[in-house]
Amino acid sequence: MTERRPSIFRRGLWALLVLGAIFPCVAGSQVPERYQAAVRESREIIAKTMAAQSIPGLSVAVSVDGKIIWSEGFGSADLENNLKVTPATRFRIASVSKPITAAAMARLYEQGKLDPDAPVQKYVPEFPSKGVVISARQLVGHLSGIRHLRRDPDPEKDEFFDRKTYCKNVTEGVNRFQADPLEFAPGTKFGYSSKGFVLLSAMLERTSGQEFLDLLQKEVFGPLGMANTGADDNRRIVPNRSRFYSLDTNKNVINAPYIDQSCDWAGGGLLSTADDLARFGSAHLQSGFLKKETLEKMFTSQKTSDGKETGTGWGWRINRDKEGRTYYFHPGENVGGRSYLWAYPKEKVVVAMLHNLTGAHLGTIVEISRAFAAVDRSSGQ
Repeated sequence: MTERRPSIFRRGLWALLVLGAIFPCVAGSQVPERYQAAVRESREIIAKTMAAQSIPGLSVAVSVDGKIIWSEGFGSADLENNLKVTPATRFRIASVSKPITAAAMARLYEQGKLDPDAPVQKYVPEFPSKGVVISARQLVGHLSGIRHLRRDPDPEKDEFFDRKTYCKNVTEGVNRFQADPLEFAPGTKFGYSSKGFVLLSAMLERTSGQEFLDLLQKEVFGPLGMANTGADDNRRIVPNRSRFYSLDTNKNVINAPYIDQSCDWAGGGLLSTADDLARFGSAHLQSGFLKKETLEKMFTSQKTSDGKETGTGWGWRINRDKEGRTYYFHPGENVGGRSYLWAYPKEKVVVAMLHNLTGAHLGTIVEISRAFAAVDRSSGQ
């Protein structure tokens, strides 16, 4: 019988975390004194979570009043080459790509280029009629009836893990599902859909006259200084891109399966850093990047046709924590990582957290976000 050896990662995890505690990768100015306890608590939570779930690498950033007060990398961005996570490490942000797409939509809406209630065919006339109106407002709020990624035991049919097709443009991405029937009449139900955001990106392309990724650069990444955010394009050399990992049946860390994101940029195909996402979230807590009236639309829950609130506005979800504080958020899950973006509008606190392991769950993002939102800011530093 072959002796099963513990994974190298498990043997070295705590060494990595200890080194991270001694030589933390912190960006920006020194953490203000009143937030230092929250940082210490968060580091303990992160260390325990990474150990319990065998997460190779993780990055976190916290912004208060539009300024990053804490940014730190933990563990490994690349196990084979022994590269640590730093605040510059780019992770797959999965469905946190959706609020970014929603921001581009909002910018075009403010410019008078997009009617959020017009039929899809006004902008994408070749999209097959389903006998009902499907609008950008429904797409951005998951009310359209467009299906989500298919999950199937047959790897040839599963769209989560088996994504090997390269799409040269957004239109090719839309072609992959446009003939499929709606899952429900638009507006009658909430049905989470990444494919709906792909269709939305086609609408944004047509009305702006720009390719979708160029549009994001012009309307979102450029204005917000998100220099480390862009497409997870396998063909290109992307500096500081993390390697992506999964667990085998024995819970050992292995390289994640290959996937191609080119058919789904808008719904879950972007790379970013925790710092860039913290900046992005902060830009939504006051007018400037977007107008006050637009932000109100973005963070007001949409309703189904029978009047029930969905808890989702324009791309963002809306909730309250145990203390009754309102927060806006979006999680993301993809092969090789998960992402989390939490924003407390009244407290002006934004927390972004990213890691590079398939399936690992960081429910502790809620606990960490609450710790920063609870800080008494009435006193000085």
